[in-house]
Amino acid sequence: MSLDYLEAVVVGAFQGVTELFPVSSLGHSVLIPALVGGRWARDLDVSAPESPYLAFIVGLHVATAAALLVFFRRDWIRIFGGFFSSVRYRRVETPAERLAWLIILATIPVGIAGLLLEHVFRTVLGKPLPAAIFLMVNGLVLYLGERLRRRAEPEPAAGVDPPTEVFAAVDARTVVMPAVAESADDRLARMPARRGVLIGAAQILALLPGISRSGATMVAGLTRGLSHEDAARFSFLLATPVILAAGAVKVPDLVGPLSTGIHGQILAGSVASFVSAYVAVRFLTRYFHTRTLTPFAIYCGLAGLGSALWLTLA
Repeated sequence: MSLDYLEAVVVGAFQGVTELFPVSSLGHSVLIPALVGGRWARDLDVSAPESPYLAFIVGLHVATAAALLVFFRRDWIRIFGGFFSSVRYRRVETPAERLAWLIILATIPVGIAGLLLEHVFRTVLGKPLPAAIFLMVNGLVLYLGERLRRRAEPEPAAGVDPPTEVFAAVDARTVVMPAVAESADDRLARMPARRGVLIGAAQILALLPGISRSGATMVAGLTRGLSHEDAARFSFLLATPVILAAGAVKVPDLVGPLSTGIHGQILAGSVASFVSAYVAVRFLTRYFHTRTLTPFAIYCGLAGLGSALWLTLA
């Protein structure tokens, strides 16, 4: 197997965009080589054991997470500060402290599931036809999420619910600000822990190639009363440690024998992934101020159906 620079840059750019757009990066990483065919299908097989393509994908994931860290750098500085102050003073009181622990708790389910199931799902289901089918399912999930959100009774703002036991030490007098005057992070910080964990657990679905991480978490957030803007922001904040952790676990692949001879391609693809991911998150944080998941649902349905027909009939 070889990997040329054109393949590296194209796949890297698609990774950066599709990781953050609710359309499944893993699904596209499986489908694009299969649809192009020929050398691409041989070189870029994510389901093949001990494939150098896996080392390449690790580099792209790390670059995508780096783009998220850079874009949300002010948020993460506050979140890290909140975590360390919480540990130092043994409290969970400020919005930064609450948000830090909310992200930690919400990340635990997908972390455990990833360690147990990632290899099985990738090798068994990481093939073109299952990816096309799951991409159609992803479109249906996005569409139903929008429908359920519109039919649901309006819920209170994210922090109105009573805090759970994890945040029992919070003084109620510190959370009486009007929602209009709050920042997005403050609104998310007031979310009950059980709701945050439920939204974070939706990331487990993204282990299936074709199901989007950001799409699953956004739908979970929308159906639990978050706005599109807050659901997208929480999704991106949750994705950052998960993607970084996945990359850290696979670092031996990135620096080991699997990457031999393709270090330049990994670097080129990672740069493309970083740039495209930064542009994507910048666009989406503005897009979801006023718009919905419906266009992405339509795209996933049509792309999945078209890919399945091409793979079975061509």
